[in-house]
Amino acid sequence: MLSIRPIALLAPALALVVAACSGGAAPSAPTPTESAAPTGPVRVEIKLTDGFRIEPSDVSVPVGVPVTFVVTNSGAIDHEFYVGDQAAQDAHAQEMQTMGGMAHDEAMGISLKPGQTKELTITFQSAGALLAGCHVSGHYAAGMKSTITVGGS
Repeated sequence: MLSIRPIALLAPALALVVAACSGGAAPSAPTPTESAAPTGPVRVEIKLTDGFRIEPSDVSVPVGVPVTFVVTNSGAIDHEFYVGDQAAQDAHAQEMQTMGGMAHDEAMGISLKPGQTKELTITFQSAGALLAGCHVSGHYAAGMKSTITVGGS
């Protein structure tokens, strides 16, 4: 008959060997954390269509970081991409009507010929909701606008 005594003597030694080989406690699984806000430039691809749409129709961008909108006119007619709140959109529409159209680029907007791609870089200083719109005659009224959420994720 076997004695239990020799096995009982080996148990502490076996525990030491297992502990030494394991390298300590098992690493814990990473815990989910909020993703950090971007600190470098952000690029957002935008498409303007002859269906009077700006795609995507909703965009979220960070505050205080340069955001470059890479805007492509995928249609066969002129379009523009103008960024501002509703009051700025209304003022720009009035300016476009008075001047007979937007033939130049400016700080908050760019005009694009068919097939053209241009970039517009803006650093938004505060959180909030803005709009991007095309004010070529009748386009904005037909729904050619998108929402830009600044500070959203």
